[in-house]
Amino acid sequence: MSALAMDVTEVLTQIGLISAVASTQLAVAYHAACSLQHGQSIKTEPKALLERAGLTVREPVEGHICCGSAGTYNVLQPQIARRLRDRKVASLKASGAQVIASGNIGCIHQIGSAASVPVVHTVELLDWLTGGPEPAASTLSTKSRSAFASLSGASMAG
Repeated sequence: MSALAMDVTEVLTQIGLISAVASTQLAVAYHAACSLQHGQSIKTEPKALLERAGLTVREPVEGHICCGSAGTYNVLQPQIARRLRDRKVASLKASGAQVIASGNIGCIHQIGSAASVPVVHTVELLDWLTGGPEPAASTLSTKSRSAFASLSGASMAG
């Protein structure tokens, strides 16, 4: 049965991604969730899809290090989780990207609680770039939300 389960980026890779509807100059820092990169060995598909959608993908140093969410780790071990989060956010910030993408809601929440740039789900970003709605503000911190709003208007040219 586990052979039937696939990550959405694997499905999108198989069926093909439609072309981006607008050009963008955005650079995205991709955070590979532990569940994807270590558990499912999915390492290239999300980044390749983001690049195919017209983004410049920047990988953080220590991309293999957890952001501190780890399921319930941020609830059960909050001090250690905060240190991991701060280390991950600093690494992502150092990439110089204007937006962060991840395929895990726990990671999005964990990183988004401290990031100064928008943190969105990989598929939300792909959807937006191929004609869908702007990623939901509810996934962004207040600081990130205003940053994304300014990116949306300035970076998308139809």
